[in-house]
Amino acid sequence: MRYLSTRGDATPRQFCDILLEGLAPDGGLYLPEAYPQVGGRLAQLRQTYADQGYAALAFEILSLYIDDIPAQDLRAICAKTYTAEVFGTPQITPLRRLEGQLFIEALSNGPTLAFKDMAMQLLGNLFEYELARRGEELNILGATSGDTGSAAEYAMRGKKGVRVFMTSPHGRMSPFQQAQMFSLQDENIHNIAIEGVFDDCQDIVKAVSNDLEFKRQYKIGTVNSINWARLLAQVVYYFAGYFQATQADTEKVSFTVPSGNFGNICAGHVARQMGLPIARLVVATNENDVLDEFFRTGVYQVRGAAATYETSSPSMDISKASNFERFVFDLVGRDGARTRALFTDGVARQGRFDLSQDAAFADAAARFGFASGKSTHADRLATIRDCAQRLGQMVDTHTADGIKVAREHLGAEPMIVLETALPIKFAATIEEALGRPPERPARFDGIESLPKRVTVLPADVDQVKALIVRHCGA
Repeated sequence: MRYLSTRGDATPRQFCDILLEGLAPDGGLYLPEAYPQVGGRLAQLRQTYADQGYAALAFEILSLYIDDIPAQDLRAICAKTYTAEVFGTPQITPLRRLEGQLFIEALSNGPTLAFKDMAMQLLGNLFEYELARRGEELNILGATSGDTGSAAEYAMRGKKGVRVFMTSPHGRMSPFQQAQMFSLQDENIHNIAIEGVFDDCQDIVKAVSNDLEFKRQYKIGTVNSINWARLLAQVVYYFAGYFQATQADTEKVSFTVPSGNFGNICAGHVARQMGLPIARLVVATNENDVLDEFFRTGVYQVRGAAATYETSSPSMDISKASNFERFVFDLVGRDGARTRALFTDGVARQGRFDLSQDAAFADAAARFGFASGKSTHADRLATIRDCAQRLGQMVDTHTADGIKVAREHLGAEPMIVLETALPIKFAATIEEALGRPPERPARFDGIESLPKRVTVLPADVDQVKALIVRHCGA
């Protein structure tokens, strides 16, 4: 399997090269030259999952994309990653019925109580394996709106050859999310609170990654969903959800995914392109509804910090969806030159592009199955209250956004909402909705009062670079 850039660079690269690289040299995102097809193998994959479990399914899916790690090593990495000890249940991502044909796939049983653990735990083990094989080190620079950061830090803490520099928007995460990250005292973990919004953090990561000289000198990699390996790991739970919701490979399901940066649902797009029988992929946004606006109108209009709302589902407070470029690349027929123009001449210079009159957008819903919807603070409070009082299930704010939008798109097939996090991560809003706080796992008692390690910086690329240099040496 070889990989190319969404912006046209077709220099052949293998998986382990892009694992450590992040962005392509031309500023694009990596995708495989073609999506491997699984239509004829669904029955075999279903049986593997039933007989051997999630780790074995992960190996089967990942091995379609990874041919530069020996099979026995990749199988061992998957087995080491997806265990009941790490994820709290042998099923790893159990499916539960909410009501009727509406289901929730539990993705938040990992160390940091968010779906990001599903990919980060694998990424940490892949990094450690490949760096040891090469005898190299890696400095990971990331951006988080809440859950990516803690998932990455918990996955990388203590890993040999890895340092983590994680940027986050200063004061815009929940107290629990901040405590999860800032209370870590590991020497290889460095938290950077940026005076701005998440998009500022993401812009800094991209700017550093696009400085090829700095990137190579200081061995900069990324764990954000711009890293193909992380997105690939997320593809697996779409298969697991499908197998749990169906009994025959002729059946279809739909997925609704709370979406800000488009990485989680982009993994669903990949699964669908591989031949998984997905009817619809429903994008659920909060008040920062850039993605919903695009799928309704064909206009992608990014917004600045002043127009990016601070909401009660803060992990989706994003107005520049980094992973969206991967879908647009497929949408315009894998035309790298056109994708580059849309994101450089369009987004970077004008803050927008318009595909509303484009033939590619006209049949996008039929070709790719996308639909969308929006949820507000009032919506998520009502959904949290309804799920708890009528259905006996407590959900977090982002999952509530997914449920609200999913209910607007129900069809004959099962609809699976991907759970985003456990309610404790957003306790204030849960208490606002229900009048009582959510349960807190015992291991997180008192986390908000622990000592913090964090550096506050302005939204300035050079100051972030200088901090990296100080901790890495000249």
